[in-house]
Amino acid sequence: MVEQVRRHPLAAQTAELLMTRIRAGEWPLGHRLPGETTLAVQLGVGRSTLREAVRELAGKGVLDSRQGAGVFVTALEATENWDTVLRHTAIVSVIEARIAIEAEAAALAADRRTRADLRVLRARLAARAGHTESAALVDADMAFHRAVVVAGHNDVLTQLFDSFLPRLRSAMIDMLDIAPLRSESADHAAHQRLLDAIVAKNASAAAEFSRTHLTSLKAAFC
Repeated sequence: MVEQVRRHPLAAQTAELLMTRIRAGEWPLGHRLPGETTLAVQLGVGRSTLREAVRELAGKGVLDSRQGAGVFVTALEATENWDTVLRHTAIVSVIEARIAIEAEAAALAADRRTRADLRVLRARLAARAGHTESAALVDADMAFHRAVVVAGHNDVLTQLFDSFLPRLRSAMIDMLDIAPLRSESADHAAHQRLLDAIVAKNASAAAEFSRTHLTSLKAAFC
């Protein structure tokens, strides 16, 4: 049976799929994996993607690629290096800061939004759809969330968000590369609920939807 890997980035997803099959006991400790061509077909990816996934797992001590012999299982669990641990910590900190800034901004937006603000928000929400590449999705997402902050008509919050944006963008791209969205439709629905609350001028609901969305993002990543 061919198992397809569809989401970006393919190499990270391929590594995770290999890890799942190793944990399930398909390839015991010390076992040699199928040949590169066979395994690439099974996973539905190209050989270069497979090689990158193998390198990733080799770096975590799970696989060992031996010249002329093949790729062997050397551990049943990945050992996270300090770089990965620090990336997780930084991303969680950024999401927590987003909750503090954006929940209040959403409440203000519900109270103060204008018709022009709503036109921008609807356009930004529509522009989020259909992106599969991490950086493009993050840029579209940040444009929507910035529009929410701007609709709150608080210059200090807008300046704070803008000064935070470069770090925010980097952290969100990192997050998607480590743990892609589990459901694009659920993510879009969460943003739609936030917009609906702002349209309805329901400040408490807007704040809660913003906080719930970002808290669930943090929980899913952790």
